[in-house]
Amino acid sequence: DIAVELLQKVAPSPIRRLQKKYVSHVSREACISPCSMMLALVYIERLRHRNPEYLQQISSSDLFLISMMVASKYLYDEGEEEEVFNDEWGAAGKVDVQTMNTLEMNFLSAIDWSLYTDPRELFEVLSWLEG
Repeated sequence: DIAVELLQKVAPSPIRRLQKKYVSHVSREACISPCSMMLALVYIERLRHRNPEYLQQISSSDLFLISMMVASKYLYDEGEEEEVFNDEWGAAGKVDVQTMNTLEMNFLSAIDWSLYTDPRELFEVLSWLEG
C-alpha cells in the first residue's frame, strides 16, 4: 500500500497508473525481496530530489517495475549463479524485453548510475516507512 501511494505521488502520469494488484503480481512473479523493495525506494527518493523531470515522464507502474529490477540486480546479480534477466522481469511486469531494456537505460541515466547506497540512507527510508 505504501509503495503504491508513494509511486503514484512521485510519478503522477495517469498512463499505466500503479495498482495494488499489479504490485502483488510482480512481487510474486519476480520474488522481490524486502531489501530490494527498500533499495528501490531509496532510488526513487534519490530521483525525486535529483531528477524530478524523469519522474514526470515515466508511469508509476513502469517506475515500480524498473526500480525493483535495478535494485534486485544491484543486490543479487552475481553474473553466474544468481543472474537477473530483463526478459524474466518483463514477463513478470507484462512488458516486452525491448521495453525493459529501454526502461533500464533511462532509469540508470536518470539516476546518473548512482546505485551505491550508504546503509544510513536505507535506515532513513526504513524509519520513514515505520513512521
